[in-house]
Amino acid sequence: MKNYKFKINGNSYSVDINNVEGQTIELELNGTPYKVEVDKEIKQPKTPKLVRAAQVPSTDSTPNTVKTTTGSKIGTIKTPLPGTILDVYVNVGDRVKTGQKLALLEAMKMENQIDSDLDGVVKEVKVRKGDIIMEGDVLITIGE
Repeated sequence: MKNYKFKINGNSYSVDINNVEGQTIELELNGTPYKVEVDKEIKQPKTPKLVRAAQVPSTDSTPNTVKTTTGSKIGTIKTPLPGTILDVYVNVGDRVKTGQKLALLEAMKMENQIDSDLDGVVKEVKVRKGDIIMEGDVLITIGE
C-alpha cells in the first residue's frame, strides 16, 4: 500500500493506493474508498529474480578423481587459495570420510578448513605444518 500527499489549490489530500489490477485502482482519498478506472493497463514493476546454479562448477582444469589401471579410484585434495598450512589432521593410512577435516589453511589472514570431498584411505600427505602453498597445489591424495 502506497501513501501520497497532494496539495491542490491550497487543499491537502491524502491518497492511499490499496490495489492495482489491470486498469482498475482501488484507493482511499482522505479516508473515502474509490475505484478508479484508467485509460490503459498499469504494469507493476517486476523485481528481478536471482537464480543461482544448482552446483558451483569446479575451478580445476583436471578432474579430482582418476581411475587407475587396477580399477581403484585415487583422488586429490587441492588448495582453493594460496596461503600457509597451520595444521594437518590426517596421516598416511588414515581412513577419511566426505566432509572430514583434513587440514587448516591460513589465507588472507583468515583460517580456512580444508575438508575431504572423497571417502577412502590417505595415500599421501604432500604438505606439513608451516608450508607455504599456492592455489591448486595438491595437499593430500586419497585412494581406496
